Amino acid sequence: MKTVRVIGLPLACTDYQGAVTWIFEKARCGSQAYAVEAANTHVAAMSRHERSFRATMERFDLIVPDGMPLVWSLNLQLPESDQLEDRVYGPTLMLETIKASERHDDLKHFLLGGKESTLESLQTNLDEQFPEATIAGSYSPPFGEWPEDEFERICAKIVESGANLIWVGLGCPKQEDWIARHKDRLPAGVYFGIGAAFAFHAGEVSQAPAVIQKAGLEWAYRLAAEPRRLFKRYLVHNSLFVWYSLWDHARAR
Repeated sequence: MKTVRVIGLPLACTDYQGAVTWIFEKARCGSQAYAVEAANTHVAAMSRHERSFRATMERFDLIVPDGMPLVWSLNLQLPESDQLEDRVYGPTLMLETIKASERHDDLKHFLLGGKESTLESLQTNLDEQFPEATIAGSYSPPFGEWPEDEFERICAKIVESGANLIWVGLGCPKQEDWIARHKDRLPAGVYFGIGAAFAFHAGEVSQAPAVIQKAGLEWAYRLAAEPRRLFKRYLVHNSLFVWYSLWDHARAR
């Protein structure tokens, strides 16, 4: 799949259909673990600014443009015929993947992360939306520092479920670091760093209206909803994204 770097992060030039096709091909491989990330400006800026997180993202096999600013930056580097019309939004990618897996017995999902109440609501909602998809298992890890045998416990649950599509909702950057650090030891399958998708699809957090998302202002909507938690993230990393974008553009000229 063609990739283009935006402030150093290699983004796939793809849409939902292309991403789902790639995901299913790797899930059916059965030979190793693959890592998928839906990257927004926060992820891109962290990858450029923090060496350790850049090393984490280098372990990922498919990074799709989750935010509209990333799509706009991609399109500036692409010929008109190859330009993207929309982003590949992580929560929507999750729904599109689960929907496309219906009636395929060899594609099974596992939900890892979040509170038990969140997972219960999430699984109920997914079962109602996609009754012919297989949600084979879920697990809520302990809050705070994990016991030494937690990794082995998680792997055993994934293997027991038979899942090959594993949705990891531990929050950014914890979920990305966990996938990257253990990638060579994880059971075969495709692992997704999926962020707030669990809370969205469980009905605990509202998503921005489509018109706000299309305008690239989802960050403003979420900031208004959770100012104390998200203020520093958006102030710092959105500013860094703009700075690095301008810097790279100036160097290219």
